[in-house]
Amino acid sequence: MLKSSISVRVRYAETDAMKFVYYGNYASYFEVARVELLRQHGMSYKALEDQGIWMPVRDLQIDYLLPALYDDELTVNVCVRSLPSTRMKFEYETYRGDVLLNRGTTTLVFVSSQSGRPTRCPEVLMQLLQPYFESEIME
Repeated sequence: MLKSSISVRVRYAETDAMKFVYYGNYASYFEVARVELLRQHGMSYKALEDQGIWMPVRDLQIDYLLPALYDDELTVNVCVRSLPSTRMKFEYETYRGDVLLNRGTTTLVFVSSQSGRPTRCPEVLMQLLQPYFESEIME
């Protein structure tokens, strides 16, 4: 399993009239978490794009449990539980301290920037990811 965490401080502009983090902003927090997850494990989105690979979001799902507020420091945990093929699924949990605020997932698709069509996960990324899934490969 591949995993990482980031910290985010809620800015005033990210809140709504009820003083809660506007629900759509969690998609941005999730994006920062997954970009940093890949970067921390040796692959940046920029490097993938330079190789002609895009990773558009296919779907986003979030279960909201409790609101976050202005100036809260949040921790967004992200993990990938299985090796990607043409898609890569990310799972997220957002916490304020020890309190779980939401859970979510995104599925991204590997797309060739030349053809605009789905493609397999680039070999260079697979090589970086495989050590984190050795027990999965052996089963």
